[in-house]
Amino acid sequence: MNLYVSNLGFNVQDDDLREFFTPYGEVASARIITDKATGQSRGFGFVEMKDEAAAKKAMAELNDATVEGRNIKVVEARPREERPSRGNSGGGSRNNRW
Repeated sequence: MNLYVSNLGFNVQDDDLREFFTPYGEVASARIITDKATGQSRGFGFVEMKDEAAAKKAMAELNDATVEGRNIKVVEARPREERPSRGNSGGGSRNNRW
């Protein structure tokens, strides 16, 4: 089961995230999402747990828990939505010829 964890402090690393969830069961992966340009945490991440019951217990107990002075949010991750491509589909002021 995949979990989405938000409102994380910017100092939280992948290993820290894994440690938060390990007491509840086996963590298959834990990843903090970082900004591509700066490499700094974006304040959220994803945890994949092998056992659904353990994941649900972790979600119930860690949601709204305080980590580094911040109340984190833990919910079931939703599938990533398809985004439209960013081709030149018009709009914008760059194409105007004045």
